[in-house]
Amino acid sequence: MESLQPYLTRKSEAVSQRKAEWESARKNGDPEAGVISISASSRLAGATGARPTRVGEYLIVSDSKEGMAGHNLGPTAPEMLLGALSSCLVHTYVIQALLLEVPLEGIQVDVSAKLDMAAVVGVGGPPPRLEEITYCAIVDSPSSREAIGWLHAAVEANCPVLNTLKMPGDVRRVEET
Repeated sequence: MESLQPYLTRKSEAVSQRKAEWESARKNGDPEAGVISISASSRLAGATGARPTRVGEYLIVSDSKEGMAGHNLGPTAPEMLLGALSSCLVHTYVIQALLLEVPLEGIQVDVSAKLDMAAVVGVGGPPPRLEEITYCAIVDSPSSREAIGWLHAAVEANCPVLNTLKMPGDVRRVEET
């Protein structure tokens, strides 16, 4: 397996620089230092029913499985949510490992959930939502179990997507402008 060290060195420099910039700006009265705005936009595409979704600068195609008249051209929206959680957890493990000085040789996060699709097609029941979301973080590090435990706790406290799912805020529809 290729060494993570060159990436971790670059990441450590970037994290240190951002932390110093944002701490300084906040101390100087800028409460918005470090706040970013992000967006995504999706539409229905012609005869396929696929949903090209613009996420920042990138285009991801989301589609339904064949049993829902899709063509399986990309992940479903719930799968993308799990993918976003998995990716965000991996990224947060890297950042927190650097901040806690926990050496990493590798990190993988597997996420799974259950989704009752019956209400989606009008069968009734509770509102459809992902349930029993679980993740398994496989941390490859020579650190002690105690240090890895601190790393897990730091990730759970600081992962944006995980915190959004665990402590949801308002999501509201706004009128087209």
